Amino acid sequence: MIIVDTALEKRAAAGNPIVVGIVGAGAMARGVALQLIKYCKGFQLAGVSNRHITGAERLYREAGVNEFSHPQNQSVFDSCVKQGRYCVVEDPTLLCRCPHIDVIVEITGAVEFGAQVVVDAINHDKHVVMMNAEVDSTVGPILKTYADQQGVVLTNVDGDQPGVLMNLYRFVRGIGVKPVLCGNIKGLQDPYRTPATQQSFADRWKQNAAMVTSFADGTKISFEQALVANATGMRVAQRGMFGPTVTNGEHIDNAGQWYPIDLLSEQTGIVDYVVGATPGPGVFVLGTHSDPAQQHFLELYKLGTGPLYSFYTPYHLCHFEVHNTIARAVLFKDAAIAPDFGPCVDVVATAKRDLKAGETLDGIGHYMTYGQCENADVVFNEQLLPIGLAEGAVIHQDIAKDSTLTLNDVTLPAGRLVDQLRSEQNKRFFNKATNT
Repeated sequence: MIIVDTALEKRAAAGNPIVVGIVGAGAMARGVALQLIKYCKGFQLAGVSNRHITGAERLYREAGVNEFSHPQNQSVFDSCVKQGRYCVVEDPTLLCRCPHIDVIVEITGAVEFGAQVVVDAINHDKHVVMMNAEVDSTVGPILKTYADQQGVVLTNVDGDQPGVLMNLYRFVRGIGVKPVLCGNIKGLQDPYRTPATQQSFADRWKQNAAMVTSFADGTKISFEQALVANATGMRVAQRGMFGPTVTNGEHIDNAGQWYPIDLLSEQTGIVDYVVGATPGPGVFVLGTHSDPAQQHFLELYKLGTGPLYSFYTPYHLCHFEVHNTIARAVLFKDAAIAPDFGPCVDVVATAKRDLKAGETLDGIGHYMTYGQCENADVVFNEQLLPIGLAEGAVIHQDIAKDSTLTLNDVTLPAGRLVDQLRSEQNKRFFNKATNT
């Protein structure tokens, strides 16, 4: 990690910046753009695609750029990028197919659209940085298969908690400590939150209400911990994880006492979370060491007597750290976090209220479903409905509140790429295709 800044300074000094295209222009995308344009050396933000062109223009203006081009076809776009001009477009294929762009940063949060962008970028030899846990959790393993075949890097990001947690996991493992739990520290967990309950918070922080809801109702943390599981080979100990709540800001050093299983006996280790611990909103890894000599030194260095040792990062800085991911992918072919172990944990759709036959499911962070982690083999064998596929599905029968939906309960929308990718993923990793 520490070598990234020096490498970027060399690229900047040589007049050879990493050329970036961003798809999406929401709050996180605007933060990433601000970093790339004003505060981090060695980058050229060549183009931004957004379904509303005014959003892309706003992104540049907030980063201090007031002159940009509006190319309408590939040849004009490519020429503008080659000349170092800033471009705003609606069509993301112009970015994905531009020979002068090194990496596509996908920051939409949309599953079907995001999957289309990622596939197009990979097919045109672009590294892909996803700030889209929804796509990554649902079809990330098959997308990584495509990226590996094409010789490009597919990665989620530093800054978001999964990337920060993966950095910590690699550090812990790298010093010879065996990770047994990778955890996320939350301040709130209520599966019944809706955009209506979260609107004032969203307005206060200039965020999208549905996105804010997905954090509050547990869907987002489920996506995030699924990413960590798929990157490490870990699993969940039960559907929905344990998610203990602690009071009075108890410190994460005590986390080994909060989980009702023998963590030392878990073969793969588990992903989980805690509500109310400090320091939040950080991440933590619980690890163990079998060597008495090293146990002695870990105690000397104030990590306690074991058998579980607590390592933590007390913050995650979202868009501030994304440029490190871009540099790692382009300059060192290193993913911050990617599904190296295939689908280990998935996120399933669970009824947020009683659902009626004939209803059409709304989106992530809305009124009808919330997401819970479940082990991927269970999801496959029981034909559970991944929440990443749920939007737009029509329900066949009444579903009770808090019940997990199955694929047999719904009819999925026709013609979606994400369903094709999911079917390929099932066939590759579970040796047979399904109706997804």
